[in-house]
Amino acid sequence: MSEPRQNHSQTHSENRGDRVFRLVLYVFAGIAFALVLGILVFLWNLGWPAIHQLGLRNLFSMEWNPPLHAFGILPFIFGTVVSSFWALVIATPISVSAAILLSDLAPRKFGQVFGFLVEMLAAIPSVVYGLWGLFVVIPWLRTDVQPFLRNHFGFLPFFQGQIYGVSIMAASIILAIMITPTITAICREVFNAVPQVLREGVLAMGSTRFEMIRIAVLKSSKSGILGGMVLGLARALGETMAVTMVIGNTADLSWSLFAPHQTMASAIASEVAEANGLHLSALGVVGLVLLLISGAVFFVMRSILVKKPKGAKR
Repeated sequence: MSEPRQNHSQTHSENRGDRVFRLVLYVFAGIAFALVLGILVFLWNLGWPAIHQLGLRNLFSMEWNPPLHAFGILPFIFGTVVSSFWALVIATPISVSAAILLSDLAPRKFGQVFGFLVEMLAAIPSVVYGLWGLFVVIPWLRTDVQPFLRNHFGFLPFFQGQIYGVSIMAASIILAIMITPTITAICREVFNAVPQVLREGVLAMGSTRFEMIRIAVLKSSKSGILGGMVLGLARALGETMAVTMVIGNTADLSWSLFAPHQTMASAIASEVAEANGLHLSALGVVGLVLLLISGAVFFVMRSILVKKPKGAKR
């Protein structure tokens, strides 16, 4: 009779431990949820005076001039979206190519060294990227790249206008370098997840190595590549210090890549120290819009990476 009692006591103890562990997990998950909700409420309270006094129509206009009480945030949204878009255009082919090299082409030792160097890019502080961009990238763009583009491709609206060096092109290049490790790491994991038997089957049909990569690896990894791009976009949207140092910080709206611009994050970083009153409230609206855009990007990423199987129940 003693043995069943001992088993019952042990089961009761394990059930109690499971309940405590589950409660701890709920507490930590609740803390994370409360932090996000708290930030959202804080930004809403900070931006409410500007929303109430100016209205959404004036806030989503094209003129930002705090001394004249003009707080249109569209130039910041434009600068954020355009710089992040061009960063993706630059970084995606480089990242996918590096991931293919690491997963299918490079010898193991070379792949380990090269992969470590790519991952090291993510460990460099953003202010170091900003300094490098300020003293290396901007002079190079101003003296070599941008004059060449204007002389040979000046008929396009992207390569017109005065050359300053500090520009949305400089910000896009810096952002592209910063998001390359993120996209490369995700693409590498996705490519490694492709079954080896699929690769061997395509090669057995007489395909070349290039055709095998195109058919077996890239075609079956579209959602993973897109997920990496979205995650890189989320990183680019919120980058602050490096972009502030190279983009020029001008609330302008121009399609030229030579023109200085300003992103939402750089606007907050460069103006919040001297802002007060309605100006500070308008910056709160900028932060709120940036948070909502970042949340939308993460929602899209989750819907891409977590696909519900057909016929599965909720």
